[in-house]
Amino acid sequence: MRTEKVEIFDTTLRDGEQVPGCKLNTEQKKKIAARLDELGVDVIEAGFPVSSPGDFQSVTEISKLVKNASVCGLTRAVKNDIKVAADALKFARKPRIHTGIGTSDSHIKYKFKSSRPEIIERAGEAVAYAKSFVDDVEFYAEDAGRTENEFLAEVCTEAVKNGATVLNIPDTTGYCLPEEYGKKIKYLKEHVAGIENVIISCHCHNDLGLATANAIAGITNGARQIECTINGIGERAGNTALEEVVMILRQHPYLDLNTAINPQLLYDTSNMVSREMGMFVQPNKAIVGANAFAHSSGIHQDGVIKNRETYEIINPADVGVTESAIVLTARSGRAALAYKAKKMGYDLTKIELDHVYLEFLSFADAKKQVADTDIHTIMDIFRKNSRAIA
Repeated sequence: MRTEKVEIFDTTLRDGEQVPGCKLNTEQKKKIAARLDELGVDVIEAGFPVSSPGDFQSVTEISKLVKNASVCGLTRAVKNDIKVAADALKFARKPRIHTGIGTSDSHIKYKFKSSRPEIIERAGEAVAYAKSFVDDVEFYAEDAGRTENEFLAEVCTEAVKNGATVLNIPDTTGYCLPEEYGKKIKYLKEHVAGIENVIISCHCHNDLGLATANAIAGITNGARQIECTINGIGERAGNTALEEVVMILRQHPYLDLNTAINPQLLYDTSNMVSREMGMFVQPNKAIVGANAFAHSSGIHQDGVIKNRETYEIINPADVGVTESAIVLTARSGRAALAYKAKKMGYDLTKIELDHVYLEFLSFADAKKQVADTDIHTIMDIFRKNSRAIA
């Protein structure tokens, strides 16, 4: 039995919505929030309330409807941001304020024109002020991925001292390698005073394609919350994909970790977010892409037809996909053709299959993909040729 839970913090409605062209209105956000609550996420980051009246309204309305998850509002380390977030969250059953500040030398020097001691002071003040409104305060150290570990530990210690319940360690630019990010989490576990009383959270970006790998490295080194989005959408190259980390934990029981996510809703939720945002899901996207359970190579098709587990480590039904897809192409073999033909009502003998397969190859060479309905055409050609020979 898996003993430890990893909290799933979904930021589809905040970081995910920062994708150009993916703006959602309040009704769309409410629809997705309701599904995320049903899906079983632990925290829904509903928006950045101070950023616009529309975002404030969305966070307020989501706070009213969410029944199970914590509802979170993002702020900067600015008192007005925090006050506005608290107002937007006043109807939430479990409100969380997510406040923080940049901690890398690049952010301190160029973004804030400040100093390390001032950043530590501002971090502590922001957490303390947020704590005056809600019990659950998450602190983020923006650009933690490029922040020196010793200084990062100092900032985090100050946040914990002032009441932070969660420490978010973002790889904001997607810069870290998994081993490097894992070591950063391990260092914080060993050097932040009071760390045993808080949850460490991973917020990883995908600029180098390592967001999911970094998040997993984080939790194997002691983090217990992953910040992620449906379909991995988000700023620039995107965020850690919720569906990926959830299924990684399910497929690797030796990690002894679990989540509260209902995986059978993953595919449908992916489609919902794609539809509402108008954001196309790449066909080869892990878990939810159109080709995630599709097989076109003859060798693979033969194996899957005999036993699905020869080429699939996940049962499609576990994530809400009806079945594996056997896609007929010029690379397909006799086994796949016989399998598809039988589904279309043709139970071919071995001799018939050999002849039909030749017709199939000629047909397939002219098309990228052979549809199930094309089998009727292929069979008609086979019958006509058979009669002509006879």
